[in-house]
Amino acid sequence: MSKQIIHTSQAPAAVGPYSQAVAAPAGKIVFLSGQIGLVPETGLMVSEAFEPQVRQAFANMKAVIEAAGGRLENIVKLTLFLTDLKQFPVANSIMAELIPEPFPARSTVGVSSLPKDAQFEVEAIIVI
Repeated sequence: MSKQIIHTSQAPAAVGPYSQAVAAPAGKIVFLSGQIGLVPETGLMVSEAFEPQVRQAFANMKAVIEAAGGRLENIVKLTLFLTDLKQFPVANSIMAELIPEPFPARSTVGVSSLPKDAQFEVEAIIVI
């Protein structure tokens, strides 16, 4: 799947590993539910620490993408949910490490709480 990265100087440049917008050709569109840092085998949170939760949530998301027949390159939109926006640089760094360029469009939202007392959740839209 090829994706067209949309960029205009008439809007602020991306301040992290994401694109202003992404256009994808017609294909199978898959809307992934949010993933938190639960270990699939146990259903328990991987750790009380933020970074392991982020890494596990991205691993869970990758597993769902692959089950749908896709790859991380197929992501056109990510939404990150954080209970503490002061942790944003950590999530941003992990995303930049795990998600291949060109980066998908992205939104980041500060929330008061998440299921299972998670500190981080990620959801995605992919086009295969």
